[in-house]
Amino acid sequence: MNPIHLNFVGLKNYLKVFETPVMMTAIKNSVVYAILLTGFQTILGLPLAVVLNRKLKSRNILRAVFFFPAVFSSLIIGYLWNFIMSSSDFGLINNILHQLGFGTVNFFTSKTALYSVIFTQIWQWTGWAMVIFLANLQGIAPELYEAAEIDGANGIQKFFYVTLPLMCPSVKIVVVTGLIGGMKVFDIIYSMTSGGPGDATQTVMTVMMKKGISEGFYSTGAAFGVCFFVIVLAISAVVTKLMGKWSDAIQ
Repeated sequence: MNPIHLNFVGLKNYLKVFETPVMMTAIKNSVVYAILLTGFQTILGLPLAVVLNRKLKSRNILRAVFFFPAVFSSLIIGYLWNFIMSSSDFGLINNILHQLGFGTVNFFTSKTALYSVIFTQIWQWTGWAMVIFLANLQGIAPELYEAAEIDGANGIQKFFYVTLPLMCPSVKIVVVTGLIGGMKVFDIIYSMTSGGPGDATQTVMTVMMKKGISEGFYSTGAAFGVCFFVIVLAISAVVTKLMGKWSDAIQ
């Protein structure tokens, strides 16, 4: 049997991560994806939860409709939206545009593909954020709103001075889980673009799968994974710190 010779390479694999363009593109795309997805699902989910927390006759049906996309796997959602956004003759959106006399829109160019994917995930996960916010809203005592009304507060003032400060726990959950989930996105990218066109939509997980497993660069893939862990840890620490300051400010 031939002995296995192991050589210590120091930080060579870590330097290779930052010298490889596709890996830097993947980190940038993952950060952009995580921030935009988390931001929009929070901004859209919170007012949606406030509206559906009112005594509407159809509120249970509307809650189910908005939450329904989150039930499905992101792979299924990816293939569905790939069909809807396709620039070929069978693409639903372009089919409608052609019927109205407009030209073809390509949603998957090198500049727009990532944002097209982000749009589908905002559509899928805003309902999930809404449910988290609803749970928090239903725990707010009605007496607080009654006291605000006695002091002359209108609907907007009640939202900003009563509702929003008390939503800190649910906002923290949505933001932290959204950022972490966004940074490790894989399935929706795989089903919609496979990292293309070119490397325009490569993310950390798709590159780790490609370089670290498919192409056999195990050492570089492992180093990339460690870098990814440090980035996620840093982002989570910053967000948790900011949320902690918000929580302290309202107590």
